[in-house]
Amino acid sequence: MEKEVGRVVHYFGKLGVAVVELSGDLKEGDAVHVKGAHTDFQQRVESLQLEHENVQQAKAGQSVGLKVKEPAHEHNVVYKVEA
Repeated sequence: MEKEVGRVVHYFGKLGVAVVELSGDLKEGDAVHVKGAHTDFQQRVESLQLEHENVQQAKAGQSVGLKVKEPAHEHNVVYKVEA
């Protein structure tokens, strides 16, 4: 089962970091699915940053930097994969 937790608003290609505006909570270790017109991959959350500081978790309403293993694009939807 998947639950939408945010949307990509920017992607830093050189860093491999997607800026995600959260509509739900997200924490390190969560499995996420990033999906869009040209994007479709799953990964574990290994690194989250809030205002350039590493954090363990972030809450709805915050914008976070999420290290991604594949390129992401603006408007991609980020889902949390729940067992």
